[in-house]
Amino acid sequence: MATSIQKRVADGGEKKTMQQYIKSMEGEIKKALPSVITPERFTRMVLSALSVNPKLAACTPKSFLGAMMSAAQLGLEPNTPLGQAYLIPYNNHGVAEVQFQIGYKGLIDLAYRSGEVEVVQSQIVYENDKFECQYGLAPNLVHVPADTDRGDPIKVYAVFKTKSGGYGFEVMSMEDCRKHAQAYSKAYTSGYSSPWKTNFEEMCKKTVLKKVLKYAPLKSDFVRGVAQDETIKTEIDEDMYSVGNTIVVEDYSVDDGTGEVTESDGTDESKSE
Repeated sequence: MATSIQKRVADGGEKKTMQQYIKSMEGEIKKALPSVITPERFTRMVLSALSVNPKLAACTPKSFLGAMMSAAQLGLEPNTPLGQAYLIPYNNHGVAEVQFQIGYKGLIDLAYRSGEVEVVQSQIVYENDKFECQYGLAPNLVHVPADTDRGDPIKVYAVFKTKSGGYGFEVMSMEDCRKHAQAYSKAYTSGYSSPWKTNFEEMCKKTVLKKVLKYAPLKSDFVRGVAQDETIKTEIDEDMYSVGNTIVVEDYSVDDGTGEVTESDGTDESKSE
């Protein structure tokens, strides 16, 4: 359904800069944000993302504003050192569009905000750590980090514990993580920068955390929020959950730390991570 927001960023008419679009949507940003972040701070972060990553300004206004509003609705800080969320430019079938991604720390924040869990965390296991994992009818997980010289990373795991005492955990080997990256991130197998290359361990934590949280008794708001991860929105609405997603062709990759974007070879690929 068309809204005043949608009409404001409709194709044609007077051409505006992305900064002008953001300014014109200050009211909608304020309505979308939960109490965990102020509209002024959120707007500054979005403008800073544009400044750091010029490719964002070249993307379609609808996709940029859609990603921005997705971050606002979830109350996650985009493109900051906190690593909660990212606005990432992609060349999607020849059209520069912005994809919204939830970061590892953003997933943890959303899980805690659900009010159902007492502990949520993900850790890397190194070869000299003490680590025991047992599934079955008496599941158990023990991890004691080595005091010194922990060695190379060998596994990653995520755990949750509910306020009622329930718990769950998932474990992946680093080889499992590499296979996941190869299957879902084209940039990982190319010569171009991507979060899987610049922050491999953090991406491993995010992957295993998403797996384990599927079994956590979290509220529907959390599930709807996580469903926004790795999406491109080409429409704007007061409820961004209701807006459909488009398929991504990964022709741009991003440095998760600096925001630097590199254009890839344009080979057709519909997977993204």
